[in-house]
Amino acid sequence: MAASSRHVTQMARAREGEITPEMKKVAKKETIDPELVRRAVAEGRMIIPANVVHLEAGLDAIGIGPEASVKINANIGNSSLDSSPDKELEKLAIATKYGADTVMDLSTGAAIDEIRQAIIEAATVPVGTVPIYQAVKEVRSVEELSADDILDMVEHQARQGVDYMTVHCGILREHLPLTMHRVTGIVSRGGSLMAQWMVHHGKENPLYEHFDRLCEIAARYDVTLSLGDSLRPGSLADACDQAQYAELQVLGELTLRAWKHGVQVMIEGPGHVPMHLIEENVRKQQQWCHGAPFYVLGPLVTDIAPGYDHISSAIGAALMGWYGASLLCYVTPKEHLGLPDVEDVREGVIAYKIAAHAADVARGRPGARDRDDELSRARYAFDWNKQFELSLDPERAREFHDATLSHDYYKSAEFCSMCGPKFCSMRITHKIEEGIRAMDTPS
Repeated sequence: MAASSRHVTQMARAREGEITPEMKKVAKKETIDPELVRRAVAEGRMIIPANVVHLEAGLDAIGIGPEASVKINANIGNSSLDSSPDKELEKLAIATKYGADTVMDLSTGAAIDEIRQAIIEAATVPVGTVPIYQAVKEVRSVEELSADDILDMVEHQARQGVDYMTVHCGILREHLPLTMHRVTGIVSRGGSLMAQWMVHHGKENPLYEHFDRLCEIAARYDVTLSLGDSLRPGSLADACDQAQYAELQVLGELTLRAWKHGVQVMIEGPGHVPMHLIEENVRKQQQWCHGAPFYVLGPLVTDIAPGYDHISSAIGAALMGWYGASLLCYVTPKEHLGLPDVEDVREGVIAYKIAAHAADVARGRPGARDRDDELSRARYAFDWNKQFELSLDPERAREFHDATLSHDYYKSAEFCSMCGPKFCSMRITHKIEEGIRAMDTPS
């Protein structure tokens, strides 16, 4: 399906004063004024990733930005070693069931078009991609790519309905020497491919040189550009170095250029960052990139937890969200180790729902703590079913509760297997309260 000339971007329409149906939907979800949404989109502080093709196919629009609740993304997609459309659709179903607000198809194996089309048709959440992955698959080596090859792939994926694309436009030739003394070099796949191309040809990044052409394509379909952090740190030792910040400043320049085309933009961020430098990362991004939404991978706050990086990164993600990041890209337990399976997707999504919710609570977002308070009241009342219902993962909560109680009778009792009936502090407190009320009652 081709984009129609009658369509323009959410940003362009917002600047013209229009409150689009998608803006109204976002306002209702976020319980904020539609005019606030329009202004935020017009100014670039909020994005509504909504390719016109995907909208026609049933996309349920969301808002990403400081005025909205913190969102999470789940990466799915195959590899050359493990490829199946059915597996990716199962991952999509699990990711959205447990609360992913967007998904990215990062497929690098077989049947990429088939998998992406199936994901877009099945997904009611925004879908993102990294176009250079498929572009590289269609040539013998990255060195053979031309600017036209990459831009043609961007348009091909836009026609399929991709809502946002990671494009590695900000890594320049002058940045490459800055990576020479890093512990982990260039860890972005797309960034390393662009660097390899520049070294081989001795030329500037073609996506930087042809950025206006890229924006023209994005504007036709209302594809949001996720400006990739090619030089994000892949270890604590490389965090906040000259290479990372040099690229970030270029991304700020590109943000203004994209906005001139009415193209929506978000900025991708690190990576691996120790906790005491997380606030600095957010502050610099907001300053240098003019308040565009920040989309962060983690960051991992320690490098020594392979197999548990969904935990070490969720710590960083919660802090990033607290300080102002708008979209948190999940990390699964398989990070650095292998391709995530369905259970890894579930674990990653839940870890990041915790991080995003914790950030909303810390920000003082109106109503963010209501669910916490309701669950706490249910816990104190020993209303197990209500506790499960309010949990981020009701099935897991019920499973853990019931597994340690030997008799069905105890599954609804006023205690759990941790303390039993004699040592349950809440049960004891109920009795204390009864005693206090009796003391206050006139004899």
